[in-house]
Amino acid sequence: MDFNLFAYFTLGRRPELEAGLAGLKGEYYQRMLDEVAQIVAFADDAGFAGFGHPEHHLQIEGCEASNDLAAMAMYLGQHTRRLKVISCGWVSTTHNPLRAAETVATLDHMLRGRFAFGLVRGYQYRWVENFKVQPSFAAVGPWNKDSADDLRNRAHFAEYVEIVLKALTQPTFSHRGDFWQFPAIGMKNPHPHSVYTEFGQGVAEDMTISEIGIAPRPLQHPRPQLYGGFGASVRTALFWARHNGRPIVMSGNLDFCEMLWARYREEALRWGHDNPPGSQVAWGGLMVCAPTDAAAQKQFEDFKWFWERWSIPFGNPFPELLVGSPDTISRKIEAAAKRFNPQECFLIIPQGLHPASQVCDSLGLFAERVIPRFAERAAA
Repeated sequence: MDFNLFAYFTLGRRPELEAGLAGLKGEYYQRMLDEVAQIVAFADDAGFAGFGHPEHHLQIEGCEASNDLAAMAMYLGQHTRRLKVISCGWVSTTHNPLRAAETVATLDHMLRGRFAFGLVRGYQYRWVENFKVQPSFAAVGPWNKDSADDLRNRAHFAEYVEIVLKALTQPTFSHRGDFWQFPAIGMKNPHPHSVYTEFGQGVAEDMTISEIGIAPRPLQHPRPQLYGGFGASVRTALFWARHNGRPIVMSGNLDFCEMLWARYREEALRWGHDNPPGSQVAWGGLMVCAPTDAAAQKQFEDFKWFWERWSIPFGNPFPELLVGSPDTISRKIEAAAKRFNPQECFLIIPQGLHPASQVCDSLGLFAERVIPRFAERAAA
């Protein structure tokens, strides 16, 4: 089982966040960068497999400061040697899909294959509304579930994913959809250019453009690993099964998870994706590891406060809580492993809320006392 970490790049400790406008304090941002570098380098040496981060903007409150996915991915890569950087992910309503695909492919090269990515729908209204690339797009969440905006967002997301994957896997292509036309119908270069016709593809002698392609193509073949960010429904899992994507499902309801992954596997087979059981499962939760359960619960208090004040109002309930001693956490992971054999476990850590030294102590104990148990299990 691979263990990946995930952080929101929180800028302040709880009292600093409660004081307000932590996101505007440059000294907090600098401390965050220094601490993230320390944490990710430690994780790299300790044997964790990957480090993930989301895309969120306009966060003047300081709760999340992972905005430019490409810049942050390269920063993480700069401070690591072997673990995979997981940018999860590109919010569909705020990106041109060609630009997203091109950035994914470029990062894959710059990180020399140590890269994976996610595509997501966008649930934070304030920044999505200010960054959206078409006026008709909208953020989605519990407040507009199954509304016209939600259905339109879902339809666009399906088309967006299709375009990104076409661009990553086909040398040149065209697309005719409800939201995007690539290239535009009747598109014609306004001046002759022989290089297009002699050395390229998709441009006719009269300069009519019928196909386009991104450059570079990804380093990994056919593309880097694709994730669906933190889904929690069968409908979402079935969508990713079609594209051989890996939804990250952090539910403590193991009955639900087992059913979801069984349905996922059936749907994936329908689309020709015959993956070994468990290989498309990404599971996990919030993680704090300490020598005793009591110590871990004490450390978890600020993390719990953060989730209640920041995440739950967006419609994100508590995921599985992997909080406790190494034995307690191992028992929870073992219970999931017996039910649906996850090959990847994502651990959301209290980066920013806790000093880097405390986070590294937690990671070190987890790496020493938990990871080997599941390496041994895989070998057996």
